[in-house]
Amino acid sequence: MANSFRDRLNSGEVMIADGATGTNLQAMGLPPGASPEEWVLNQPDQILALQRSFVEAGSDLILTCTFGGTRLRLKESRHADRVAELNRRAVELAREAAGKRALVGGSMGPLGSLLKPFGPIAYAEAVADYAEQAQALNAAGVDVLVLETHFALEEAQAAVEGAKQASDLPLVVSFSYDRGVRTMMGVKPAQVAETFKSAGVTAIGANCGTTLENMETIVQEYTAVNSGLFIWAKPNAGSPSVDAASGRSVYNVTPEQMGEFAKRYVQLGARIVGGCCGSTPAHVRAIAQAVKN
Repeated sequence: MANSFRDRLNSGEVMIADGATGTNLQAMGLPPGASPEEWVLNQPDQILALQRSFVEAGSDLILTCTFGGTRLRLKESRHADRVAELNRRAVELAREAAGKRALVGGSMGPLGSLLKPFGPIAYAEAVADYAEQAQALNAAGVDVLVLETHFALEEAQAAVEGAKQASDLPLVVSFSYDRGVRTMMGVKPAQVAETFKSAGVTAIGANCGTTLENMETIVQEYTAVNSGLFIWAKPNAGSPSVDAASGRSVYNVTPEQMGEFAKRYVQLGARIVGGCCGSTPAHVRAIAQAVKN
C-alpha cells in the first residue's frame, strides 16, 4: 500500500477492519474446540478464502490468523516449536489475500493464563513471548500489530513492551469488555486510555464484548479521555445463543444493524471499525457501505 496505517489515519480516513476469524472458520468446517491456527498450516486455502472475502467486502485492514500464535498459547499443541513458521505463514496468506487493496495487521491475543499473582505467568515471560511473536510478524511484513481481546492491564502492558522490543510498527491495543463496559478483571475504558496514552501506541479500542449498545458507551468513554490516540471498535454481532442441534454459538445481529452502529461509533470518534465474533463478510460489507457512504 502506498500509505501506512498511521498515514491513512492521520489523513482523516475512517478505516474498515475485517470480521470474525474463529466463528467463520467454524462455519467453514473447523471442528469445535480446534484452534484456528491449525488451519494456517493444514488448511491454508480456507484461511485465504475467508480473508479474500473480507477484502472483497471492503476491508481496508485484515488480520492474520495468529490470535493464539504465541509460544505459551501453542505449548499444548503439535505446533509448539513452530512459532516463527506459523506466524510467517499466516502473514503470507494475509498478504496474498490483501494484495494492493488492504493493509495487514498482525493479530496478537492473550496468553491463555493470567499473570502473577493471579496466575502462573511471570511478567518477564509474557514480555518475551510477545516479543517472539511480534518479531516473527514484523519480519514477515505486517503493517501494524494488533494486541487484541485483552482484559488485564498488566498483560496488555507486557504485550506492548514485547512488541516494542521487536519492532517499530504502529500498535493497536484493544480490550474485551465482556462485563458490559468493564473487562472480566474490572478494567474500564478510561483506565485503558489513561494507561496507554503515553505508551507510544497508535490506537486503543475494544473488540469482542457483549452488545452493540455497550460498544457505543465504550467508544464514548474512550473519547471522553481525549488521549490523542485513534479509537478502534470491533464488536461481536451481538450476544450469542447456543444452537441446540449443533452446539455452535449463533449471532443474530444483522449486517444492516452492524452498519448502523458502526456509523454511530464513527460519529462518536472511532476511526477503525469492523466486527468480531459472529460477523461475516456480509456484516463487513454493510459496515463499509454505511461508513464510507
